[in-house]
Amino acid sequence: QVQLVESGGGLVQAGGSRRLSCVASGNIFRINAMVWYRQAPGKQRELVASISSGGSTNYADSVKGRFTISRDNAKNTVYLQMNNLKPEDTAVYYCNADIRTFRLSDDDYWGQGTQVTVSS
Repeated sequence: QVQLVESGGGLVQAGGSRRLSCVASGNIFRINAMVWYRQAPGKQRELVASISSGGSTNYADSVKGRFTISRDNAKNTVYLQMNNLKPEDTAVYYCNADIRTFRLSDDDYWGQGTQVTVSS
């Protein structure tokens, strides 16, 4: 069994910063890509940022230059540093990871989500 648990959400003023964390635990052999998604009310879930096992990163155009994704493989943790936040960043942020378990199967796992609200 694998679990992803996000933390770090909350209320922040526009222009402020917030760091999200997502810890993976359980029957983990290896974590491949780790991804942050977000879903705003009435909108589809969208990819925010991703990071490969080797550290290559990719960002949505809307967050480039403001958000930074990183990971600590020793802690099975991925972070999302969010700077210069805007009201349009308000959403539930979800962590996603492609994980190989000790059963040697690769599966997609999701966290429960953490709410980020940016006030203007």
